[in-house]
Amino acid sequence: MNLQNKLTNLALMGAEWVMWLLVGLSIAAVAVIVERTLFFLTSRDDPRRLTRKLQELLARGEIEEARVELHASPAFEARIAVAALRSSAAASAMGRGAVERVAAERATCRLLMERRLAFLGTLGNNAPFVGLLGTVIGIITAFQELAAGRGQVSAGLMSEIGEALVVTGLGLLVALPAVACFNLFQRLIQRRLEQADALSQHILAFLRTHEGVE
Repeated sequence: MNLQNKLTNLALMGAEWVMWLLVGLSIAAVAVIVERTLFFLTSRDDPRRLTRKLQELLARGEIEEARVELHASPAFEARIAVAALRSSAAASAMGRGAVERVAAERATCRLLMERRLAFLGTLGNNAPFVGLLGTVIGIITAFQELAAGRGQVSAGLMSEIGEALVVTGLGLLVALPAVACFNLFQRLIQRRLEQADALSQHILAFLRTHEGVE
């Protein structure tokens, strides 16, 4: 049996398995979207309040209180900013390496926030092609039905064509929410990183002024 016959026999199994594959992928996508949504909701804080409080504490020179305030916040913005205040020695050593610590913590937080988003991006880009595969399989099956019926249009033929179109629509239905949520989460991550940068700059500016950081 040649390769073409093997592929034809595989296609004649029908496109139902492709539909179930898309259903499974859609369930996984919903799980990721719900998990990421809860993750971002439980790790947020009011950036304006946090910035205002930090400015007040730094203006009074209350560095330890500023550190405690940042540690108490669940937001990634605070986690990144507090990296600039970490020290294990005297206050004069606190500014050394602050920029590097902030950059390293920023990269770590970005990885945490982007976890599982690659799945949504990949699914959004490829679900339509999976649906197209089901469509091709459905068309092949329809042609086989047409050949078996010697050119006569039957209910089975129409059923195969309808199934092929359903798989195409299902692929698009899975892809659209995945792409939309992927873009939404990416914009949210970018905004949080920008807020973290702004918060960190207040600390770095304070360290440059009071600790002689270049």
